[in-house]
Amino acid sequence: MTEDKDKLTTDKAKRGSEYSAADIQVLGGREAVRRRPGMYIGSTDQHGLHHLVYEITYNSIDEAMAGCCTRITVTLQQDDTVTVEDNGRGIPVDIHPATKISALETVMTVLHAGAKFGGKTYQVSGGLHGVGASVVNALSEHLEIIVRRDGKKYCQQYKKGIPQGAVHEIGEATGTGTGTTITFLADKEIFSEMDYNFDTLCERMREMAYLNKGLEICLIDKHKDREKTFYSEGGITGFVRHLNHNRTVRHRQPIYISRQINHTIIEAALQYNDGFTDNTLCFANCVNTIDGGTHLTGFRSALTRVLNDHAHKNRLLKEGESNLVGDDVREGITAVISVKLAEPQFEGQTKSKLGNIEIKSLVESVVVEDLSLYLEEHPDEARKIIEKCITSAKAREAARKARDLIIRKSSLDTGTLPGKLADCSEKDPSHCELYLVEGPSAGGSAKEGRNRRFQAILPLRGKILNVEKASPDKMLSHEEIRFIITALGAGIDDELNLSRLRYHRIILMTDADVDGSHIRTLLLTFFFRHMVELINNGHLFIAQPPLYSIKAGKQKHWVYSDPEKEELLDKLKGNGKKIEVQRYKGLGEMSAEQLWETTMNPASRTLLAVTIEDAAKADSIFSMLMGSEVLPRKNFIQAHAKSVKNLDI
Repeated sequence: MTEDKDKLTTDKAKRGSEYSAADIQVLGGREAVRRRPGMYIGSTDQHGLHHLVYEITYNSIDEAMAGCCTRITVTLQQDDTVTVEDNGRGIPVDIHPATKISALETVMTVLHAGAKFGGKTYQVSGGLHGVGASVVNALSEHLEIIVRRDGKKYCQQYKKGIPQGAVHEIGEATGTGTGTTITFLADKEIFSEMDYNFDTLCERMREMAYLNKGLEICLIDKHKDREKTFYSEGGITGFVRHLNHNRTVRHRQPIYISRQINHTIIEAALQYNDGFTDNTLCFANCVNTIDGGTHLTGFRSALTRVLNDHAHKNRLLKEGESNLVGDDVREGITAVISVKLAEPQFEGQTKSKLGNIEIKSLVESVVVEDLSLYLEEHPDEARKIIEKCITSAKAREAARKARDLIIRKSSLDTGTLPGKLADCSEKDPSHCELYLVEGPSAGGSAKEGRNRRFQAILPLRGKILNVEKASPDKMLSHEEIRFIITALGAGIDDELNLSRLRYHRIILMTDADVDGSHIRTLLLTFFFRHMVELINNGHLFIAQPPLYSIKAGKQKHWVYSDPEKEELLDKLKGNGKKIEVQRYKGLGEMSAEQLWETTMNPASRTLLAVTIEDAAKADSIFSMLMGSEVLPRKNFIQAHAKSVKNLDI
């Protein structure tokens, strides 16, 4: 034993001594992108696939922000290629003095190469890092770029980022004059999905049109022969109206603020509604900074300050009453903040957060000055807004008392957990999962069938409260919601702390019928509105119980969809065995063993991860389907009635 141990130690030392300069692998720009694509586009799933389209489109948007482009066309071709065409100036094709190759090839192959660093060609730019086009090129099976400038057309082709010849002239530029057309096919070796979502792309193109007044963006899908064009004269004011179109607003016109300080353009539009959520979107150089940043911080500080000053000055807040806090003034607000600046400092290539320190004070000073003036000039609207904020403050205080009570009961001591929670024995949250189960019957089967070591069960009684139409204090008075919050142990809203989360997988398990779908939607509404970081960090899932069991003789098959059922029945028809089909509408119809086998066993189950592809679209859908306004929901139902299948009567 001692000799073996000594030999092992010697072998390790020998291997360590072989580590030398020759072991250091240097990856060029193209190889680095292909080896680690997630560093540049976030992921290689559908989200990353869409990011390729956005990166090329951002280059055209930069031309629009420079005042040199009025139309962009994005086409999803039938062969899965994507074409982005603009009528901008066209990428230069002459020889670059440093690289000694054409400027076009430099832009398409060299990371951090572009006209966006000196501030001469582009005063503002979304493509700060200069890697967008070269990254898309490196991750494409093939790419073709056609440039129209100086009266001529030039072309160059690439395969997996490698030029297939030099830039060459292919004719005269007629009709459109100048511009750039890029056609690329994402590399199937890199991307797990090759399915572009038309609706998701529409939302992003709509955002870009709102953020650039007078720019026309056309999205064409040749797979399904459909087309949408986006154009806005109202800019972000129209954007706010669009976001609020399913809500009852407190004042008819959005408040619009706009100012240019040196080379920085600051825009903000806001409008209050009767809802209870903060729907603020912020952009830097037309890039959606979903994690906020200094522009959002400056806006929020200014908003709280101005509304407090106006409330005290006009005695809307009584003497001795506490100041409004951020949560009070943000409840029920829909706002869009857009800044355009010369040298944005984004966090990471995916640009999710703006870090420029100076932007906070610029945005804050502009919003304070312009919003204060607006409130003085529109006293009726100012009163309605502040009354809404005061009502929110009172509800917040009531909710705080209820939340404090819940938090005090949410320690890891299982004695304080909900009585009907069947907890697991594992104490490491990363290994634990909580099933939120519809009804006591299914909850009983789940408790019997689960693995008690790492699976906890919380049965829910009926349909939980629709939090979209409930104030925070009313929500926290609802028993089933309190049970969920207490069981998870991480708090909610601004007090959400995922380090205290007791289960790293929260699984919604409801019946495969209309009521089950409704309960699942109510739960998703709660998590989206009050625990969205739980979704963003990949902790929320939806269980997929089977729809059918099909018996053919002694064989039993579990089937999870109607197409799968039809396919299986076609295969079984010719074997001469008696076929029995059972439709499962309720989880309670399955035994504990069947529920474990089909829905809870990690080795055989299917879970759907809940993600948020587009926060603005998700907010709009929840507001329309779960909000208090009936007409938008009625219109939606009428528009989609013919596509409904398997509606339970």
